[in-house]
Amino acid sequence: MIVVEVKDNEGVDKALKRFKKKVERVGILKEARQRMAYTKPTVSRKAKKLKAMHKYRILGNNG
Repeated sequence: MIVVEVKDNEGVDKALKRFKKKVERVGILKEARQRMAYTKPTVSRKAKKLKAMHKYRILGNNG
């Protein structure tokens, strides 16, 4: 659970901004989005392979 303590004389906007940063660092939203829709293992493997091929092409041409 993420806890953000609001300091004295601190605005709600700043506290909310710190909360959002903590949520992003932990990866809660990313995990929630992944859990919303099920992807079959074959689809995820194919996407992972395509991503690796794309990365290889980019890095292969430059170095």
